[in-house]
Amino acid sequence: MSVAVAFDAVCKDFGPVRVLHGVTFELSPGRVYGLLGENGAGKSTLMKILAGYEAVSEGRLLIDGAAQRFASSRDAESAGIVLIHQEFNLAEHLTVAQNMFLGHEKTRGWLLDDAGMNQEAARYLKQVGLDVAPDTRIRDLIVAEKQLVEIAKALSRRARFLIMDEPTATLTSSETQRLFAVMAQLKADGVTILYISHKLDEVERNTDEVIVMRDGRFITRELTASLTRQQMANLMVGRELSDMFPAKAPVAPDAPVLLKVEGLQVPGWTKNLSFEVRAGEVLGFAGLVGAGRTESFEALLGLRPRSAGTITLGGKQVNIRTPREAMQNGMTYLSEDRKGKGLHVNLGLRENLTMMTMERYARPLLDLKAEQAALATAVKDFNIRTGDLDSRARMLSGGNQQKLALAKYLHSDPRVIVLDEPSRGVDVGAKRDIYFLIHRLAAEGRAVIVISSELIELIGLCHRVAVMRAGTLQTTLGAEHLTEEELIAHATGTH
Repeated sequence: MSVAVAFDAVCKDFGPVRVLHGVTFELSPGRVYGLLGENGAGKSTLMKILAGYEAVSEGRLLIDGAAQRFASSRDAESAGIVLIHQEFNLAEHLTVAQNMFLGHEKTRGWLLDDAGMNQEAARYLKQVGLDVAPDTRIRDLIVAEKQLVEIAKALSRRARFLIMDEPTATLTSSETQRLFAVMAQLKADGVTILYISHKLDEVERNTDEVIVMRDGRFITRELTASLTRQQMANLMVGRELSDMFPAKAPVAPDAPVLLKVEGLQVPGWTKNLSFEVRAGEVLGFAGLVGAGRTESFEALLGLRPRSAGTITLGGKQVNIRTPREAMQNGMTYLSEDRKGKGLHVNLGLRENLTMMTMERYARPLLDLKAEQAALATAVKDFNIRTGDLDSRARMLSGGNQQKLALAKYLHSDPRVIVLDEPSRGVDVGAKRDIYFLIHRLAAEGRAVIVISSELIELIGLCHRVAVMRAGTLQTTLGAEHLTEEELIAHATGTH
């Protein structure tokens, strides 16, 4: 079998820090590879080298047997190598078609051929199953639609080597199935696909082989069919992982209701939503993209307008107009967009941790020693892996950024905690840490609400799960009724 790509003793240094250590393996054409590893294992750095975003410090990258050193991502694209980023690389103010052909515009004489680009864009949008007009502005799309635009853009480059970094993180079940069908067609056409995902069921289903990295090193390469998901997880973390989910402690029958919502109306999103959650309880919210889960809680926290509804926190009716007022009343919300709304990634760990509770440290002068002590405690309590307490948040891996975001939003000591997609894009080890943290918070007598698109996560974590569809609450299921089939049936309206 011929070799399409080979990494030969590849090393990568960022200043004095070496993040890749002599990585060596080969990839054959027309195969789908799962690239596995914890956040910080070096997967994304290696793929950025392949896609022309980073240069090798030592070693060689070989394409079809010839050593290559791409000067830019455009050089890599000209060789047929395209990376679909986990973080979107789209210009919000441009149209879908303009984004797809950005830097590769079609012209007719001296003028841009907008009609031709729209026509070709429509063909690729149909291929990925996205039903939007090519002249739609990116800013008018929801997150899942933006992900499909990224995939369509990659297909328009006629890639022969496609790197997909967490491509289904924001997709619904039906959109995910469509993506898998596209992958199968690309493989049949001879395209090599490198699939990076923390969803081991998807890796198991769609890949021919798995390649495992750990701590910047190549660990092993195995046929997918020869490994169980548990074995994949153990290889990633380098140790035996016990059960992913902690045992659910029962909620005391006389536990006080910490949050009660009645008749919530969010214009364009939610109609007459009512629910309650008790101390010590983990309440899940399930539903397809567009069901109104995130929008409902944004309205509760004052992040978007609500037209009706009462909120009772700790037995007291409150009128929350801003996230700060929510925090002052004992409720906090961690957004699904940790980089856009959760953290200031260009600031340090200390500044991120304490910015919501600054009055605690400025009296009136800033007490840096107290801030540093709080950060050291958070790093220990939340198992945040960082070599330097003075580093910036962007230097952390995805899983550790999520832990820092959790530490930040819990620093105000809230009684009610809303977590939106708390484990999205983090590795299996970090997921387990987050799951045990959630149950620790409930055991402390707090109420925890988890919004998640991962049904197994909701089933494993929650005492009850509320299922929303098209802005309305369909049902709330107790632990004895929590199955994937039951949740899907209510979320899709087929029950």
